[in-house]
Amino acid sequence: MSQKKYLVTLTPDERGHLADLLRKGKASALVLTRARILLAADQADGGPAPEDAVAAEELGVGVRTIGRVRQRFVERGFEDCLRRKAQDKPSRERKLDGTAEAKLIALACSDPPDDRDVWTMQLLADKLVELKVVDAVSDETVRRTLQKTRSSRGSRSSGASRPGRAGRSLRRWRT
Repeated sequence: MSQKKYLVTLTPDERGHLADLLRKGKASALVLTRARILLAADQADGGPAPEDAVAAEELGVGVRTIGRVRQRFVERGFEDCLRRKAQDKPSRERKLDGTAEAKLIALACSDPPDDRDVWTMQLLADKLVELKVVDAVSDETVRRTLQKTRSSRGSRSSGASRPGRAGRSLRRWRT
């Protein structure tokens, strides 16, 4: 029998909370699986919990998964063990912040260069680099940024309000 480094000892309140989660079944599959693991790894009832390999076989998860959940419980606590860890910072910084987006939209609404009829995404990207708004930007980033805006240069409306659907009529009630 191997010595476990991280031991799970649940309080009666924590056990009740996990049982409620499992009974209701409204949480994500990840949370429900971790709740089952914690209940299986609990040593508070009267002795050592079953071996990780036995619990892994019963729950249909890997042995390492059980070890990681036990480690999270000891290091982070009960609630943080159940949920995913929040991301500290975005994995990639945004190329176009609010100021750069405003400049891009103003540029897209302006007249295109003399030799062109319309702005292309690549032209807008090149112009942003030329104006030193950003060091480098792809045409796909420009497209996604412009797609987020609600107004469209090709629409009949100025964007202040959406046009109504054709064919709608008011129902008149007779009294």
